Amino acid sequence: MGYNYDAELAQMLQFLPDTKFTMSDPEQARAHFLEMISSLNAGLDESGVVIAEQAIAGPEGAPEVPVRIYTPEGLNAAVPGILHIHGGGFVIGNLDSEHGTCVALCRRLGVVIVSVDYRLAPETPYPGPLEDCYAALQWASSNSARLQIDPARLAIFGQSAGGGLAAALALLARDRSGPAICFQYLGIPELDDRLQTSSMQRFVDTPMWNRPNAEISWDFYLGDQYQRGADNVPYHAAPARAEDLTGLPPAYVNTMEFDPLRDEGVEYALKLMRAGVATELHSFPGTFHGSSLFSSARISQRESREMFAVLERALQIETP
Repeated sequence: MGYNYDAELAQMLQFLPDTKFTMSDPEQARAHFLEMISSLNAGLDESGVVIAEQAIAGPEGAPEVPVRIYTPEGLNAAVPGILHIHGGGFVIGNLDSEHGTCVALCRRLGVVIVSVDYRLAPETPYPGPLEDCYAALQWASSNSARLQIDPARLAIFGQSAGGGLAAALALLARDRSGPAICFQYLGIPELDDRLQTSSMQRFVDTPMWNRPNAEISWDFYLGDQYQRGADNVPYHAAPARAEDLTGLPPAYVNTMEFDPLRDEGVEYALKLMRAGVATELHSFPGTFHGSSLFSSARISQRESREMFAVLERALQIETP
């Protein structure tokens, strides 16, 4: 079907190598995705940021979890911290996927970023990836002094599947009385395995993400233990299923107009509001899932400015 994309984005779509990207073959999808990411990261300006990598203790009985730490150059006092969770439909992506975003957040906001390289489905289905994220949250909190993170200003940040994992992590940390999270940034989040929203049923051929990919994504993530759409899928796997959202940290949720994930993001934000959680919601018109990759488009620049503004306010960062 036809979509009324933002005019600038519509012109740029021709430069996207494969707008009908599929994850049916994980290895092929990963290679294709990382090739695209490699070109985006080529020549990236990393000035002003000190980057280090480390393997931390994983969940009990599981392998170590790689993390990448971004620290403002010359840091001599505690600053806010962000645990960053990359996207990729639970199936693709790694520490390089959103490297540019992490560099920009660290440099622009003057914060410490801990990016987590969680295990991927289908090799590691739920709860493995979420438990890896929880291990990274615990590590960042318990090592806050060494990392120069203010433990009272530790946020979580994720986009797409990373946004879904961030929402699940906030629920898990609440339920386990785990490390305090001051804010959750949920960008275009993947939250609901039931795939029954209007946007999910309508947008079957949209760029970057569509209903067929969503079906594959949830089947891989839930593995053999759960069936997509079944009554027994836990809300820590699919946060849209959570009935009680009280006690969660303040949130920001954004969605894109022509994204199958749009309605589940909107509905989750409304549920947070009804539960008394301070929540900001913004749906960007004329956009599609991942359209922010076209960073020169004015709507993408607006989205980027808002991301920084939202985090500055949430993390109580004073700007000159």
